[in-house]
Amino acid sequence: MPEEQTSKLIAIIDDNESMRDSLSDLIESGGFEAKCFGSAKAFLESDSHGRAACLIVDIRMPKMSGLELQARLKQEGCNVPIIFIFITAYDNAEIRAQAMKEGAVEFLAKPFDYQLLLKMLRRTLDS
Repeated sequence: MPEEQTSKLIAIIDDNESMRDSLSDLIESGGFEAKCFGSAKAFLESDSHGRAACLIVDIRMPKMSGLELQARLKQEGCNVPIIFIFITAYDNAEIRAQAMKEGAVEFLAKPFDYQLLLKMLRRTLDS
């Protein structure tokens, strides 16, 4: 029996179901484990909250935005290595600057190159 490879969990947090599905397919095709959440609250209440190696977070979501989720995790002193890759159709310099200042390693605007996202994930998780 082949040795099971441990994959790194990538949590996808986006209120758009089709975006979650396509990102999940992409992430799994890249050899990672993907778990999807339709809201920041759903992610925070899950067991993935403490074990995700990377978060892919939409900026604009109802009730709790991606930036609010980022602030909440920081406030909780979340010491699990989490990388924030924000994906948004609302790319503006102010939001980008705030996300990067608070610890995001990348900020992608929709639409984006899927292969570029996989490269970023590999580079981020391998470092």
